[in-house]
Amino acid sequence: MRLNDIKPAAGSKQARHRVGRGVGSGWGKTAGRGHKGQRARAGGFHKVGFEGGQMPLHRRLPKRGFTSLTRDAYAEVRTGELEKMKAAEIDLAALKAEGVVPRGALTAKVILSGKLSRKVTLKGVKATKGARAAIEAAGGKLEEAQGAA
Repeated sequence: MRLNDIKPAAGSKQARHRVGRGVGSGWGKTAGRGHKGQRARAGGFHKVGFEGGQMPLHRRLPKRGFTSLTRDAYAEVRTGELEKMKAAEIDLAALKAEGVVPRGALTAKVILSGKLSRKVTLKGVKATKGARAAIEAAGGKLEEAQGAA
């Protein structure tokens, strides 16, 4: 086999339809556009989803749900992630520094997921009941931030 012998598989390449190029082509006269009507005309076009003046489907269906503006402001931290961290005193700044929570996070909450065997002190970071119990069982403690509910 040589480079000049290589050909595409039989039937894989087909010539494109040259529409509107005479009756012998099979695509002459109306060029596959049918007879009359908006779509037969040059520039005949309407919006995607347009239903000829009928109320379109996307407007007939009810609206549901919303996009929360504060979704990214709150971060969850697993107890397993606290285990891998280097810092012993953990606050929001330490979590951001080690890349556990995104930079834009305003608050963080520790959830029980994974093992925690080392002693850590949480400052100004909330925790669920299970996470609180796991931290205290490992010899750690939680210090609530002033003004936090």
